[in-house]
Amino acid sequence: MDVSALVMAKAPRPGSVKTRLEPLLGAGGCAALQAELISLTTGWAASVAPGRAYVACGPDAEAPAEVADHAAAGVEALADGPGDLGDRLALASARVLAAHPEPLLVIGTDMPLLRPADAAAAERLLSGGSDVVFGPALDGGYWLVGLTRPAPALFELGDAWGGPRVLERSLELAASLRLRAGLLDHRRDLDDAADARALLADPELPAGIADRLGGVRAG
Repeated sequence: MDVSALVMAKAPRPGSVKTRLEPLLGAGGCAALQAELISLTTGWAASVAPGRAYVACGPDAEAPAEVADHAAAGVEALADGPGDLGDRLALASARVLAAHPEPLLVIGTDMPLLRPADAAAAERLLSGGSDVVFGPALDGGYWLVGLTRPAPALFELGDAWGGPRVLERSLELAASLRLRAGLLDHRRDLDDAADARALLADPELPAGIADRLGGVRAG
């Protein structure tokens, strides 16, 4: 089954990305880490959805050009919309689904252990009867959402965004919308020093990310 892929990304600007790691990496180091994560996640998107891979960039009109400098070849940069993460997810996913009616896989830039098998697992669930698929994160959020059609109400979490009940509330919304939800494996995403140290202990962590996290190891 063919899929499209969308990465939700912030431009790699010092002081505005990965701020919980700033005490160990500094603002510039966090921006460099974000740039490496953009390269990694858009590379994944291009590999699993060749010709149908996108990156939605915020927070302003200059962001797509900044993100494109680090994105993998063949990934189209889209200007992000206004509002909170839910508003931007709804807008960007609807734009991609309008261009490509096949199922869509959406990820952020916080999951450095992405594998092609993750896309295959999501595809199997979507082709097997699930209307929406989530990849649960250990912090209560999700690292992937897969959709078979636009579902803007699925992202109307309001103040819950960024908290420990993102996945729980999303599953409640899916049920209220009569969407059958499937779940992938739980994974640790990269938000803070504890996440970084745990990921550094994983032999599958890409070398580029490990290098950018050197300050965490030293700390």
